[in-house]
Amino acid sequence: MRRGNLKVRILIFVAIAGFAFLRKCSQEEVNPYTGKKQAISLSPQEEIAIGLQSAPGMAQQHGGLHPNNQYQALVDNVGNKLVNSSLAKNTPYKYEFHLLADEQTINAFALPGGQIFITYSLFSKLENEDQLAGVLGHEIGHVLGKHSNERITNANFWKTLAMGSSAIDMGGVAQQIGNGSLLKNGRGDELESDELGVVFMMDAGYNPEEMIGVMEILKAAAGPNRTPEMQSTHPDPENRIEKIREAISKYKKAS
Repeated sequence: MRRGNLKVRILIFVAIAGFAFLRKCSQEEVNPYTGKKQAISLSPQEEIAIGLQSAPGMAQQHGGLHPNNQYQALVDNVGNKLVNSSLAKNTPYKYEFHLLADEQTINAFALPGGQIFITYSLFSKLENEDQLAGVLGHEIGHVLGKHSNERITNANFWKTLAMGSSAIDMGGVAQQIGNGSLLKNGRGDELESDELGVVFMMDAGYNPEEMIGVMEILKAAAGPNRTPEMQSTHPDPENRIEKIREAISKYKKAS
């Protein structure tokens, strides 16, 4: 009976795994903005809706919006200039740029669909408008790269696979594999967004070399005890600087 039950559980796992794999394959498409093949499960309208729904809560987590209208206007102006000067203008996404009041956390991030945030802690450390363009251009890259969409799709795949794996007590293994996959994608997403940010900066007339200055700020903020690259969702700033320099050289030659 035990052997029979095991066979049934294995068949259940194979069926669920097969379903999860076929569903993921059916969701693969070429990103029209990057040329990258991705598994995507959300439409642009669904991405926009998720971003708009999540934005107020994300702002609240960082102390709300910054009260200085002049600073916010600068963020808006730079962000909109990047969008209107690049392929981002011809996408269905609705871009909004938010300066958060958080004075402790050095961070910037993007929600699906075009909601983009930068904390005052990071904003205050930037030395010029070009560096602000580097930060916002990078975040626009996350939106066009559909990185949140891809992560949600991958997470659903591994969640389904873990359900099937639990039938033969392998759920933990499947979850570990899934987490590792998502971690790897995260580093790739950051490098892709850096490259897109370089392109957007150049298109808008900003100096892409200033993105290297942003990396230096992040490196200094992390300190000497920063997490090793293999244990982090973000590449090491030194690695990012190298890739940014390669991107600058690549697109200067192309122009």
